Amino acid sequence: MTWDDIGFLLSKNKYSENSLITEFYTKNYGKVSGIIFGGTSKKIKNYLQIGNKVHLNYTSKSESKIGYFKVEIEQALSPYYFDNQQKLTCISSAMGLIKILTADSQKNENLFSLIEKFYKFLKDDNWIKNYIFWELELLKLIGYDLEFHNLVDKEVIDNQIKYFTKSSVEKRIIPNFLIEKSENSEDISTLLNGLKLVGDYLNKTILKPNNLNHPSSRLQFINSLK
Repeated sequence: MTWDDIGFLLSKNKYSENSLITEFYTKNYGKVSGIIFGGTSKKIKNYLQIGNKVHLNYTSKSESKIGYFKVEIEQALSPYYFDNQQKLTCISSAMGLIKILTADSQKNENLFSLIEKFYKFLKDDNWIKNYIFWELELLKLIGYDLEFHNLVDKEVIDNQIKYFTKSSVEKRIIPNFLIEKSENSEDISTLLNGLKLVGDYLNKTILKPNNLNHPSSRLQFINSLK
């Protein structure tokens, strides 16, 4: 089996002295793993940065055996942010979520387009807020639609609207920007609260039931914002 496609690099791990096992999310074949022979060479390793968009030629002797990639750079996206640790860890977080939340070899063009959308808003001033909504859109695409506006109550405190959820054990404040999407939020503590809410939902509904750990790349991103 042989095919050509484009894909975003999700992960890479050393396979031998000169080779890597890699995972890409491709436009026409979904998430695919393969070996890159010579992947540690100077010629190739410089553009095998997590999140880069790469042209792939894939060859496999059978569907039951791992194949191998020949790669050429399509867009070197990650290097634009080598001097911005927060955005660089955000790229790793996004690719880590795609890696852990998607099944192998299942095409989803909407998900591929979502990755392309990620790089468009990463340049914006409100990129952290947009990333939170990006995570919610990712969850929706894989079947977990967290619609905050259907879950909250509201009250007015000091002439300000506050949204919250209430259970038998706690009353939890929901950041206004998650309900009123047009509202700008630059307060980092509010944005961190939004990331925590999405992370808690991710843990409860997907990760823990499937015995999966929370992606370390997402935790590193959150820590970079503190």
